[in-house]
Amino acid sequence: MGKTGMYSVCKSFLDCICLCLSRRSNEGPEKKKAPGDGHLSYENGDVLQDRYELVSTLGEGTFGKVVQCVDRSRAEEQVALKIIKNIEKYRDAAKLEIHVLEKIKEKDPQNKHQCVQMLDWFNYRGHVCISMELLALSTFDFLKANNFLPYSMDHIRQMAYQICLAVSFLHDNQLTHTDLKPENILFVNSAFTTTYNSEKKRVERKIKDPTVRLVDFGSATFDHEHHSTIISTRHYRAPESWAGVIHVMSGALATHDNQEQLAMMETLQGPLPSTMIQKTRKQQYFHHGRLCWNKNSKAGRYVKEHIKPLWRYRLSEAEEHHQFFDLLKKMLEYEPSKRLPLSSALCHRFFLPLRRHSLAWDICQ
Repeated sequence: MGKTGMYSVCKSFLDCICLCLSRRSNEGPEKKKAPGDGHLSYENGDVLQDRYELVSTLGEGTFGKVVQCVDRSRAEEQVALKIIKNIEKYRDAAKLEIHVLEKIKEKDPQNKHQCVQMLDWFNYRGHVCISMELLALSTFDFLKANNFLPYSMDHIRQMAYQICLAVSFLHDNQLTHTDLKPENILFVNSAFTTTYNSEKKRVERKIKDPTVRLVDFGSATFDHEHHSTIISTRHYRAPESWAGVIHVMSGALATHDNQEQLAMMETLQGPLPSTMIQKTRKQQYFHHGRLCWNKNSKAGRYVKEHIKPLWRYRLSEAEEHHQFFDLLKKMLEYEPSKRLPLSSALCHRFFLPLRRHSLAWDICQ
């Protein structure tokens, strides 16, 4: 995410930051042979470093696994241990992530800016391991488990404000997250209440505490580093990323086709500005300054059926809904120069009920 919007797009690491993991190595006796896919072979109940008792696997990705552990050195505290594959490219990426997390901890020792805290790191039999505070479900996973029912407007307000604060903090420290998405925004506690909707004949969940943390800094970059044009999860890329001018995310439009994504963007936000079209290196998508798109094709019908103008997603005529969509519209501007900057977003009237008790209150006076 660039510094003028709620979501961040990436610059990627090209310079190698040398972090000497060997000074933290304490590998111990070999117990199990590592599997061929690079993952650490372990069983629940195993103990790493005479400290971390493995309880259960929380998740798995291309980088490795995240495991819930009991940290015997922290009064039996439950923590999350990210165990990186014993593969060079993933080890190198982990070293970069550690560098970023150390910077975050240095600048926010009291953990006030909604970014996940690293507690420790070490090297175990070729696997970089990062210990972090244990969090709960992601905002996406909770939504999925709740049949994709929308969050309440009050919870949207609180979650969006925290995300803006977190990203603003990163930008103030010359950091760009690069992969902001619902899967990387986790609840501190995902406990919920349930109610039965008799009209729709289903149980509906409501999160009790909408406090969130921003996670996964594996592809975060510093401002002085090389900028890559291949950035972030496709669905969340900035509208200017395809034009070769990387800046800010525009939203979540799920497709694996560039032209279809552009059509979705135009349906949601209106025609792309001619200035952006002129800059793009992908002129094959346009003809006489307009997107080449057949609305009657199979893909065209799909976009028409599944995407609508932004204002039509509003579920209520209540003032807070109008305020929220006004904020969205301003943060989803195509042109970076016209897009609402974070400092102004935090002061938007939609967030007024929260500002008096927030870190950004002084900014908006």
